[in-house]
Formats: sequence, C-alpha cells, structure tokens
Amino acid sequence: MSEQERGPGQRQGRAEGARRRWVGGVAFAVGLVGALTFFAFFPGLPHVIDWGAVLVGLGVGGLMRWGCVAWLGRRER
Repeated sequence: MSEQERGPGQRQGRAEGARRRWVGGVAFAVGLVGALTFFAFFPGLPHVIDWGAVLVGLGVGGLMRWGCVAWLGRRER
C-alpha cells in the first residue's frame, strides 16, 4: 500500500503503537529493577537475590507494564 492509500490515521496509529511499546518496556524495566532493588537493600531481609525475588521482580514488572499501557490507552481516548 502506498502512503496515499493508507491515510493519516494509519500513520498516527503506528506512532501510538510504537509509543505504547516503548512506555511498556520502560515500565517493565522500572518495575523489575525496583523490585530487585527492594529485595537487595531493604533492611532486615537477607541480602541475596534468589529465584523467588527474580520471579517477584518479573511479576511486578509485568504489572507495571500492564498498568502503564492501560493508563496510556485510557488517557488517549
């Protein structure tokens, strides 16, 4: 398809999708690093990153990504 057949709405949708993916990736990384940092440096916890902390970090990262993408989608409407 050429640019003329697509129209301006198609290009704008592609840019929004790219922005959503970027925001989702950043949110996932922030959630993962934040959870691992919590387990590594919070007083009273053993200062060891084990598989449980990694799995919790991945879960927190996934929740952060889902929340940010949902919030961004609601804000764009």
